[in-house]
Amino acid sequence: MASAVPLCFLLNEVTRTLLRMLLKFFVCILLLSVAARAQTTPTVAFTFDDLPAHGPLAPGQARRDVVNSILATLKAENMPPSYGFVNAFRLDHHPYQIEILQAWHAAGQPLGNHTYSHEELDGRNAAWYIRDIAANEALLQKIDSTGDWHWFRYPYLEEGDTPEKRTAVRDWLKQHDYKIAEVSMTFDDYRWNDAYGRCNDRHDRRSIAVLHDTYLAAADEYITRSRSLSQALYGRDIPYVLLLHVGSFDAKMLPELIALFRSRGFQFVSLPVAESDPVYATDPGGALKGGGTMQELLAQSRGVHVPEDIASFQQVDEICQSPATARSHSHLN
Repeated sequence: MASAVPLCFLLNEVTRTLLRMLLKFFVCILLLSVAARAQTTPTVAFTFDDLPAHGPLAPGQARRDVVNSILATLKAENMPPSYGFVNAFRLDHHPYQIEILQAWHAAGQPLGNHTYSHEELDGRNAAWYIRDIAANEALLQKIDSTGDWHWFRYPYLEEGDTPEKRTAVRDWLKQHDYKIAEVSMTFDDYRWNDAYGRCNDRHDRRSIAVLHDTYLAAADEYITRSRSLSQALYGRDIPYVLLLHVGSFDAKMLPELIALFRSRGFQFVSLPVAESDPVYATDPGGALKGGGTMQELLAQSRGVHVPEDIASFQQVDEICQSPATARSHSHLN
């Protein structure tokens, strides 16, 4: 009987060791499963261009109403902070619009630099363009003296149509501690803001319903397009940065747009979190006339095919169109 005690003790130790090993095994499996799910969960940062005002207004709508609607949706949907990119020239025409920027900042939403004048880099030399970036800083400093507004978004996504111009602007941005807010997903949402203004002028409810459907269809198709291009270029999903505008139709559609991304399995992150991915630290290259997303610039420099724009753009551009009601992309009130 005396020898049975050490034997029992040995068996108990073996059992405990096996249990510990099994526990570690199952913990490892669980962690690997969580990591795999995290890697396959796409993420996106929503960003907004052309603050404090963009595009035509709906009847009876004020500029403040558009931005207040966007801010209310971002809050209701528990979205991460969303950068709004500012053009100060708008205040030259409408000084009251500084209140819109103050409201954006007061709501906990950060601001970034979108140049003073919203001019195309393709049509300017680098020295003029750099001065225009710098001219925007006084307003940003006034609104948000302690915030991280040293994020720069190229108007029209034009990063320079010559290598020399492109390099000069990038070098200045780097020397002045700017980070480039690259765009990796867009569906030309501004087209619907313009069309919405035209259709409202004509009180054309049926056409506005068409705009609703085509807006969501285009967003959905460009989710697939952007992800496919990223797979071709990087072999994986990257954290995406979506370009939107502070337009009247964007504000109207924002809850449904967020719901669409959720239905496609996306989680939402802030711009700095998205662009902490190493791909955003690499210059995509490519002096592409007319501009493009980060993937389009990289594809051009690598000779990778980029899918054509979708056909619904023509439908949107033509809807409710007539000489009497045509509005420009830069229309302000």
